[in-house]
Amino acid sequence: MGIEVKDVTKVFGTDHTKALDGVTFNVSDGEFVSLTGRSGSGKSTLLYLMSSLDVPTSGTISISGMDLGKTHPRELHALRNQQIGFVFQFHYLLPELTALENVLMPAVKTKQQETKRSLGVELLSRFDLGSKLGRFPRQLSGGEQQRVAIARALIMRPKYLFADEPTGNLDSINGEKVMKIFGEVNKEFRTTIIFVTHEQSFAEYAQRQIQLADGRVIEDRGTLR
Repeated sequence: MGIEVKDVTKVFGTDHTKALDGVTFNVSDGEFVSLTGRSGSGKSTLLYLMSSLDVPTSGTISISGMDLGKTHPRELHALRNQQIGFVFQFHYLLPELTALENVLMPAVKTKQQETKRSLGVELLSRFDLGSKLGRFPRQLSGGEQQRVAIARALIMRPKYLFADEPTGNLDSINGEKVMKIFGEVNKEFRTTIIFVTHEQSFAEYAQRQIQLADGRVIEDRGTLR
């Protein structure tokens, strides 16, 4: 059923600044989509709304047929825990936990950390971190920390993965590693991936690019690959 964004507007502050202005589009299940645009174009605001971390001022957003504005908080919480993964620009790993323990944190909420442990090991191994399961964040490079954060976002096998500038704090080599991981996850697990980036070279890893300017969609096109 995918994600449906219909006539979404988001207004901030007492001066009623419009971050988004009547945005409408659909994302089908299994798509790999980049949101691009200059700083202040509304792309990160849109990502937060689509992932249920914020609510629009007007308009509707639906995920898997659920209207986020009309969904009970308990059901929204379950949706976030079971179907949505989020990767931020900064990894937000807990410094006192090992790489594997950080990956398993979402599973702790539902008391599934033991049943998810083997998947956590598998994900970290897939991301070339199999020898660093017991290392703490301070013992990992920036690129390694971000890969741990991605594994954490995937531990519940979410249907939807949202990422806000996931390569923003990485050099080009580690940025490419992250984008290749996203591509593999999208193809292998059919995970719907929507990510924000200001780097055109990374946007082109996606099958579809949605470009925003001044809170509106100005281009929506597939990527030639």
